[in-house]
Amino acid sequence: MTTTAEAPAQTHHLQVRTDPAGKPLAIRHDGQIWLVDPSTEAQHWFGGDVSPDSGRTAPAGSGDPVSIEYWRIQVRLGASDSALQTFELRRDPRAEQWMLESITSS
Repeated sequence: MTTTAEAPAQTHHLQVRTDPAGKPLAIRHDGQIWLVDPSTEAQHWFGGDVSPDSGRTAPAGSGDPVSIEYWRIQVRLGASDSALQTFELRRDPRAEQWMLESITSS
């Protein structure tokens, strides 16, 4: 089994539909709709990004780095039986927009 990571084509045109708890259910990326496979388990975590190169800073008076939300999910193209792809998403708490970090196929 070979895993290949691809750089996302357009991170700024990503739309994510979530359930009430915030878990991604569907992603519109590059003009296509990808559905999260309900039989797979999503990975969810928070991380900080306050490096000088990132242009991000912690809020004034905060001793903690800015928490960025990450999801690693398995998706299929539309309602098809297409091969699973792994999308890694992130969302900065100061922005409403989701970003696509990577796409991995196996």
